[in-house]
Amino acid sequence: MTDQSTDQPLTAKAVTYKGPGGYEVIEILERQVRPPADDEVRIEVKAAAVNPTDLLLRAAGAGDQTSFVVPGMDAAGIIESVGPVVSRLHPGEEVMAAVMPRRPEGGAQAQYIVVPAASVVRIPEGVSIAEAATLPMNGLTAFRALELAALRKGQCLAVSGGAGLLAHYAIAVAKRQGIKVIADAKPEEAELVRSYGADVVIERGSRFADAVRHALPEGADALLDTAVLAESAFGAVRDGGVYIPVRGWGGKPAERGIRIAPVFVVEALERTEWLEQLRDMVRAAEIRLRVAAEYPLEQIADAQRSLEAGGLRGRPVIAF
Repeated sequence: MTDQSTDQPLTAKAVTYKGPGGYEVIEILERQVRPPADDEVRIEVKAAAVNPTDLLLRAAGAGDQTSFVVPGMDAAGIIESVGPVVSRLHPGEEVMAAVMPRRPEGGAQAQYIVVPAASVVRIPEGVSIAEAATLPMNGLTAFRALELAALRKGQCLAVSGGAGLLAHYAIAVAKRQGIKVIADAKPEEAELVRSYGADVVIERGSRFADAVRHALPEGADALLDTAVLAESAFGAVRDGGVYIPVRGWGGKPAERGIRIAPVFVVEALERTEWLEQLRDMVRAAEIRLRVAAEYPLEQIADAQRSLEAGGLRGRPVIAF
């Protein structure tokens, strides 16, 4: 976009869902993007990650949806303009942002977005904009999960789905906080999960809880269940421990005094200090950013198909 005033609306393309459904509901539309308010920034998006939340939003819709929905929770790009009271960020800076799609303006998969300045930080040094787009949402989820677990230094966090992206970030955050980690992996991915920082790696399989107890007879102090094992994983948690599901909780009540604490990243989207810590962790090589593949805007359906097929150890990214 050129020759458009920064204090005026812009016209730009966005990924949209015209309603709940399959790939047929995806459309690329042009829409107007307003200028930023006092504490907001407007970003020219160069890359937007594709996450499982995008697939869930497409399938289920936005509940009270009355218009097209723009998906996406991760964006990276260049600040085009800032609101009058924003002093920490400046036009022209390369930034990454966590974005809430369940709002009237929608999410990250658009050429321009307006977001709270608190949800935006400069990208880590030495990484590409596409790589930076894979960090904010899952990184904030990891920090929020550890906050919910409320573990002390030396206590143990179990992580299911240990080779996945969220698991990687959660393991790294836990190690930074002095927490021990036990995580599962396929035999061919065990060294990968150890490289994330896991102290103990158990074999992935249908008997996750038994495997945790074999390695840790007293059970883990908390479990972050990125593999969505639900109540079948309760046995991995000690009496009075914490079970943290990643997709809400409508299951049976806890047993043995286990506290169920669902993690919702929407509660952390404006935790600027966590975004800055994530940037520091990338700089310190505690987190490795991985792009599975880059897709042009028009191939958003292909990007979602690749994620839905499973087996990725990074995120597909829409490149604008």
